[in-house]
Amino acid sequence: MTGRSESAPSSDRVRPDVAVVGAGPIGLAIAWRCAARGLRVVVHDPAPGSGASAVAAGMLAPVAEAYFGERQLTELLLASAARWPTFAAELTEATGADIGYRTEGTLLVGLTGDDLAEAGRLWAYQQGLGLPVTLLRPTELRDREPALAPRVRGGALAPTDHQVDPRLLLPALRTAAQRAGAVLVPQAVRLLSDVDARVTVVAAGCGAAALTGLPVRPVKGQILRLRAPDGVAPGFRHVIRGYADGEPVYLVPRADGEVVLGATVEERSDTTVTAGAVQRLLRAGVDLLPELAEYDLVEAVAGLRPGTPDNAPILGPLPGRPDVLAATGHHRHGIVLTPITADLITDLVLTGVPDPLLAPFLPDRFVVAADSGGPETTMEGDRWS
Repeated sequence: MTGRSESAPSSDRVRPDVAVVGAGPIGLAIAWRCAARGLRVVVHDPAPGSGASAVAAGMLAPVAEAYFGERQLTELLLASAARWPTFAAELTEATGADIGYRTEGTLLVGLTGDDLAEAGRLWAYQQGLGLPVTLLRPTELRDREPALAPRVRGGALAPTDHQVDPRLLLPALRTAAQRAGAVLVPQAVRLLSDVDARVTVVAAGCGAAALTGLPVRPVKGQILRLRAPDGVAPGFRHVIRGYADGEPVYLVPRADGEVVLGATVEERSDTTVTAGAVQRLLRAGVDLLPELAEYDLVEAVAGLRPGTPDNAPILGPLPGRPDVLAATGHHRHGIVLTPITADLITDLVLTGVPDPLLAPFLPDRFVVAADSGGPETTMEGDRWS
């Protein structure tokens, strides 16, 4: 199929099969997959790639992100991470683009005894799920990463937790979608009635709340980007995640010398970078990797993750609206969940039948019947009440 121009479809063109609202990684991947399977696709977004993904670190970390009480989410993360090698290869083949996909694995570390005890409880839980977490002594950690601080008390290896660079991923997905025939319309959608298509997919991150009434809230994250001096590669290869005097932190090395250092998790809706957050992140990062003190600080930025009440994504048809599909609420997991979200939503568009994997994540889990004593949510036209 040949690519189409970026102009909006004229009124005399055939009605699109799919309208995707949102051109972040989720929306673009859905558009790519749908267009590649022969569907007519239009993507609406006034500023593609300007959402949470613009400040994301790109960790593909289903093991490190396996938390207590989130068993079903962990299963979805694992299933999506397993699709990433094929997804990355197909995207590179379709575009010729390097997306920064790296497979060195992740080191999980604790700086102090208290940090190690806190992390150890989580590692034990992850091992209990059968996840690949190998405990390492301090000397074994420094054998793998000599740049780690001598103070680090211990850690673990999660070899299947990888990374990708979102700032390379986004343009590659946009190119792939357009080459497959998707049309990008650089306009905002304020109501679902603004969209004319057989099926509408709302992949608008935090913006999905206003469009659908779904309980998607902004969760602020502040993140730093450093650069190794003289343009050399960083002095470590693995993604490093851990605790430093109680401060959770991660460090993601890029081949071009960049290091992503993050990130705060704040129940706020502003995107102001604060001195306190920068100080905490730098202190924790330097405590784990002292050489970072000599790196250039090139960016400090804040973004808004789309969170939900149960920290899990919202995927599938809106109650009473089988023609409107949600693909939002991915919180910290938007990048790792991109392949499986795109596949499941595309299959749903084509078949009308939700895959069993979607069952725990359907939008109707937030609709409580009035006779249960809880709040009732209903659809009226294009708004929820």
